[in-house]
Amino acid sequence: MSISFFIGGARSGKSISAENYTLNLGNNPFYMATCEILDEEMALRVKRHQQRRDKNWTTIVAPLDISGEIQKIGTRGPVLIDCLTLWLSNHLLNKNNLDEKIDELITTLINSKSDIVLVSNEVGTGIVPDNLLAREFRDNAGFMNQKVASVSDEVYWVVAGIQTQIK
Repeated sequence: MSISFFIGGARSGKSISAENYTLNLGNNPFYMATCEILDEEMALRVKRHQQRRDKNWTTIVAPLDISGEIQKIGTRGPVLIDCLTLWLSNHLLNKNNLDEKIDELITTLINSKSDIVLVSNEVGTGIVPDNLLAREFRDNAGFMNQKVASVSDEVYWVVAGIQTQIK
């Protein structure tokens, strides 16, 4: 079992890098999508992601319960979770306890019997947002990314389609 973490800015190429990495971990990969399709723009993003993946991938939609889905998969194949920042925003907008949810995820990752690959956005390198909700999201995303990186065996920073291993 290994935990690999791909982090970068929007449209940095982190999802493609993580998909290719996951394919090298074994047959029958699982793609855990955390987004909810609430508008046409998101539907188009999802469609582009799906077109990149071949029929060997099993897609699971998990906007809130990543931990439960990881446990259901067990050892049946490597798991790619894309992406943690959407998962975090889903919990934030549902007014769930973010510290609790992040800690639950970390415990699940540590105890998992599968190879897990995670994707997340780095949102702390820009300016400080001017509203409370955006600052709360940015701060919690930073804390989440730190915790995930701390339990990951490998961490990759992706920028301009180039991945660099930083752990």
